Amino acid sequence: MKKIAILLLMCMVVLMVAAQPKADIAVSYDCVYPNKMGKSVTSKRSLLASPVEAKFFNDISLWVDSLKSTPEGKVQYMEILKKTCMTVEPDGTMSWDLTKGPVKKVYTYVFTRLADETVTTYGKFGEDLGYYTEPLGEMEWRIIEDSTASVLGYECMMAETDYHGRHWRAWFTLDIPMPFGPWKLRSLPGLILRAEADGGFAFTATGLEATDRLMTPMYMPGDYTKVDRKKALENAEYYANNYDNIMNAQGQQVVTYAVDDDGNKIEVPKYDGLKHSIEPDYKMK
Repeated sequence: MKKIAILLLMCMVVLMVAAQPKADIAVSYDCVYPNKMGKSVTSKRSLLASPVEAKFFNDISLWVDSLKSTPEGKVQYMEILKKTCMTVEPDGTMSWDLTKGPVKKVYTYVFTRLADETVTTYGKFGEDLGYYTEPLGEMEWRIIEDSTASVLGYECMMAETDYHGRHWRAWFTLDIPMPFGPWKLRSLPGLILRAEADGGFAFTATGLEATDRLMTPMYMPGDYTKVDRKKALENAEYYANNYDNIMNAQGQQVVTYAVDDDGNKIEVPKYDGLKHSIEPDYKMK
């Protein structure tokens, strides 16, 4: 009986893996956005896509979440952090520098599925993990046929749209007829390889290759609560601008500060969604 149970379990695992969809392409993007210090920040994102669905994420975040999704993986991850981030001083005290290790900094995941006509976004809003779902057809584009560009050697056409408070221009290629792109940008007749919005937001493809990677579903989905998008973004801004008070109310004695280009401590600039959020419509009453 024990052997039969083990065989059944192995068969279930094989079937679960086989049932997971695979991507046809993997695209790397540079994501540019303005921070509170008035500077442009660049970070890495990835897109896995097939003709019917896509997944947008940060690779380090995906790796961390995959490890932390199992008890064994959590132990392994903590050992990695100890080796890369922990220093034992001569007096026996320990100090941590998390900038040295593979730490999750990007919480955004976007899943786009044609079959159920939805876009589902997972993220961190203040202290809380949340997700929300939007209709696929919410984004409407105007194609500018005489405006073209070359991205990664692909000839791209330009299209424009207004979405959640920002005006976007995107360049897509008909050579890859997949209606997806970076972040939540979608619904064009080809893959979006470059996009720019007012305020200094931009995505630019830096690499594209064929792949058969599994498009795994969200790890630890039970940690996320369904939220209203605008309310969640509003809460995130409040948290960013009241972090000290919130932490001190919890008895943690926190004082935060920023550092200028000369290394001087300065007051932390305020987060303003009209300037710093990729979706500022929650402030447009």
